[in-house]
Amino acid sequence: MKNIICIDLKSFFASCECVERKLDPFKTPLIVADPKRGSGAITLAVTPYLKKLGVKSRGRLFEIPKNIKNIIVASPRMSLYIKKSKEVINIYLDYVSNEDLHVYSIDEVFIDITNYLKMYKKTDVEIAKEILNTIKKKTGLTATCGIGPNLFLAKVAMDIEAKMNKSCIAKWDYCDVKTKLWEITPLSKVWGIGPKTEKKLNALGIFKIKDLAKFSKVKLIDKFGIIGEELWNHANGIDLAKISEFKIPPKNKSYSLSQILYKDYNGENIKIIIKEMVSLITLRLRENNKLTSSVYFSINYSKIYGGGFCKTVKLDVATNLEKDIYDVCYSIFQSFYNGYPIRKVSIALSKLSESNGIQLNLFDSENYTIKKDKLEHVIDNLKNKLGKNSILKASSLLPDSTIKIRNEKIGGHNK
Repeated sequence: MKNIICIDLKSFFASCECVERKLDPFKTPLIVADPKRGSGAITLAVTPYLKKLGVKSRGRLFEIPKNIKNIIVASPRMSLYIKKSKEVINIYLDYVSNEDLHVYSIDEVFIDITNYLKMYKKTDVEIAKEILNTIKKKTGLTATCGIGPNLFLAKVAMDIEAKMNKSCIAKWDYCDVKTKLWEITPLSKVWGIGPKTEKKLNALGIFKIKDLAKFSKVKLIDKFGIIGEELWNHANGIDLAKISEFKIPPKNKSYSLSQILYKDYNGENIKIIIKEMVSLITLRLRENNKLTSSVYFSINYSKIYGGGFCKTVKLDVATNLEKDIYDVCYSIFQSFYNGYPIRKVSIALSKLSESNGIQLNLFDSENYTIKKDKLEHVIDNLKNKLGKNSILKASSLLPDSTIKIRNEKIGGHNK
């Protein structure tokens, strides 16, 4: 059993601004927003003091209650936040090696401290408390920490309970699954379940995590693909992921593709980009007669927000078909996207094998899989003959599409 800790810096941007001003974020009404944008400016962060008064992050300035006086509006300073984040990361690295640390976002990390308990002769709670105290002493920032036997339970312990505890620490074990995890509602309070996934689960009569844990795993896989199995596993406190799997697979053993976007994208128009990138990377698979059984997908938010998310999903059946890979990538996106503006998308396909024929999926009919395979090979042949821009999806003609420009840069031609 592992000892995983998940640490989050409380109200990070707002707390950094308070520390710089020698103010207490728990007593100061400070908001991080660009005042030049007027009353419609988005609040990037608010202090814990304002959160207690009901002010939410990612709202608008005009939505702040008028009865709250002496509010400080601080312009965002990304260089300051990056500097502070590096200071905190260096503290983590004083305790553990880099291979046991995953920087999830600018203010949040996962650490595997399993192999350090004997070395420090301390419990996981004692080590966590010491790290949090060191962060406070050296940087002035307050952090919260969840502890669990896997990544998922550590994260949920932090999100659901640690932020409410005076110690800012909560430890969940497998015995807490039925008493704590199963009671959570709404579903979107849990890491990995976004609003759209929650809506689909609600339509199936699933409103509490207990409902999800008791639901048919086979039906969830049928509805959500490989993510359905993960939803069921998480609801039952199971998470087999390792910190090493959050890293991008080595390039010499994978096909990877990244795109820095020329403008901010959101949850709707990013679908075009994901589809186009999947189309390009699966074409490379088929051109090289390869199949993949591991999909890595990551999103980086706009610089002013920082952070993002990444996830590696292992496939039960190796594939090189566009729809299969897209379904996995978009399921990851729906599960973890929190509404921030998007500026970078990355996809990597690893655990490659030779394509020696069609492998059937348990939930697809044989004819359906064969038709998909034949259709994609026909399209591949036409693109090779006539150029990559010769056949495009209708969505590729929309203003948010980048595929035509990308194809031209990598040698695509039109006839």
